[in-house]
Amino acid sequence: MTIWFTAGHHFGHANILTLRSRPFSDIAEMDEALIGRWNDVVGTGDEIWHLGGFAYRCGPNYGSEVFGRLRGAAKHLVRGSHDRKHTSALPWSSIQDYAEIRYGERTIVLFHWPLQVWHRRQHGSWALNGSSAGQVVPGSCSVDVDSWNFQPVSIEGIVLRMEASAS
Repeated sequence: MTIWFTAGHHFGHANILTLRSRPFSDIAEMDEALIGRWNDVVGTGDEIWHLGGFAYRCGPNYGSEVFGRLRGAAKHLVRGSHDRKHTSALPWSSIQDYAEIRYGERTIVLFHWPLQVWHRRQHGSWALNGSSAGQVVPGSCSVDVDSWNFQPVSIEGIVLRMEASAS
């Protein structure tokens, strides 16, 4: 089992194409590409943490259809500003506004927005966020799809990036 992190898909949100300058001709192409890139890396037995921005302005049926096509045994949501009732109604393994997980001896803080200060930062914890907005603080990393070639990033990918930025 691999642990994955991602955010900012905005399934069904046509305006995201221009707001983020995404290289897709329309929302249907974008959504299919994002589903494909998710499933290219996430296995059926894997765990994935979505740090907000799952869908926006799409009905419950469309959101449910997209969700059902995405691989992963455990799908967790850390809510962002656009994750309202239709997104929260999906069969997530857990839903929260903030989470902490352990990876080996390290605490990893999960939140939608970039943090300046977080729990156990002075003891080497890392903070992952789901928004590419804001200044990146040492010890933190965005997992927004726009920052990771439109696909989730594994815990191993996070470790590589965080260790490279620390040196």
